[in-house]
Amino acid sequence: MNQTMRQSWWLAVVLWATVGVVQGADWTQFRGPTAQGHSTETNLPTHWSETDNITWKVPLPGRGWSSPVLEGSEIWLTTATEEDRSLRIMCLARDTGEVKHDIELFKLEAASKIHSKNTPSSPTPIIDGEFVYAHFGKLGTACLKRTGEIVWRNNKMEFNHRHGPGGSPVLYQDLLIFNCDGSDVQFIVALDKKTGEQRWRAERDGKMAFSTPLLIQVDGKDQLVSTCGEWVYAYEPASGKELWKSRYPAGYSNVPRPVFGLGLVYVCSGYNTPNLYAIRPDGQGDVTETHVAWKIEKGAPLNPSPLLVDDRLYMVSDQGILTCLNALTGDELWRQRLGGNYSASLVYAGGNIYAQSETGTTTVFQRGDTYKEVSVNQLEGRTLATLSPSKGSIFLRTDKYLYRIQNK
Repeated sequence: MNQTMRQSWWLAVVLWATVGVVQGADWTQFRGPTAQGHSTETNLPTHWSETDNITWKVPLPGRGWSSPVLEGSEIWLTTATEEDRSLRIMCLARDTGEVKHDIELFKLEAASKIHSKNTPSSPTPIIDGEFVYAHFGKLGTACLKRTGEIVWRNNKMEFNHRHGPGGSPVLYQDLLIFNCDGSDVQFIVALDKKTGEQRWRAERDGKMAFSTPLLIQVDGKDQLVSTCGEWVYAYEPASGKELWKSRYPAGYSNVPRPVFGLGLVYVCSGYNTPNLYAIRPDGQGDVTETHVAWKIEKGAPLNPSPLLVDDRLYMVSDQGILTCLNALTGDELWRQRLGGNYSASLVYAGGNIYAQSETGTTTVFQRGDTYKEVSVNQLEGRTLATLSPSKGSIFLRTDKYLYRIQNK
């Protein structure tokens, strides 16, 4: 199969695998319309600096690593101000960066302990038509209209997330679903997206984790794939019924979102020794011994989500080692040292892949069976949030600013 045929076939797989999300140039959830880091944009910038291809740059108050989400003329993101006690959501104008809304959703009596790489507003919001959903882990989840009116709030999820909130929510039909994997209890929960009331809750064995679930289809049926410490689970998303699970011993604090394609689910096992597993999702019960197609023990990420393009799986380790694998077999095709530390997930658009370090460096390279670098771009500040491409621009969040990057 040549490169063009592989790409056309892969785009069909992505569309088939995506359940209940917006398609098109908007970027309404973590990792975009496919939930797997793919953008349909073809005219994105590949070169920029503080003085080149910056349409605007606006300061952001407080702290947050949520990715910007975009629909129409609006950008939404979360932040925490007043020394992490005020949990807020902001709306900015896409064209100018002007702040349209800055709304407090939760006010904490005291800031909670948190990991040095984390913030109280690390989960990415999700846009659903006239509504926006903001999630802060156990600190609270809220729904508001895009006019700024708060519809409901829920801060009843009791668990010890220890290092702070991490995973983002997903939408399925009339449900808002997210992981609650603490150091004390682990479960996944679905709220009624109209009222915020709990619709189902699935307890599970495992350890703490900070990952985002992924909706897929297998044999015409919907599945919700969710990683936690030591286990990956698949559920019936409408009911929370467990379908299958697979164990990766000693894994915990999982952050990367699963990836799906080619009949395989790709999951990362977490700390302390990260592995990546390719699992066939058509089993029932415990499939640890029967459905693991392959695994790799070298170069798997602790934080950045991997990326599947055509039949190649790309991943960048937290230490900046970029690897390309044959996604069907796990065989390594090439490896490249980028340098630096990495937390943001990989993004694909227009034949290029964007890898963003924690110190403002974004390396752009071409997809393919050899490493072909396009550019290395530098901005100021820390950069742990995954960038968001939309309608010809890249929206990139640092610890101080939100940038709109666009070819001039």
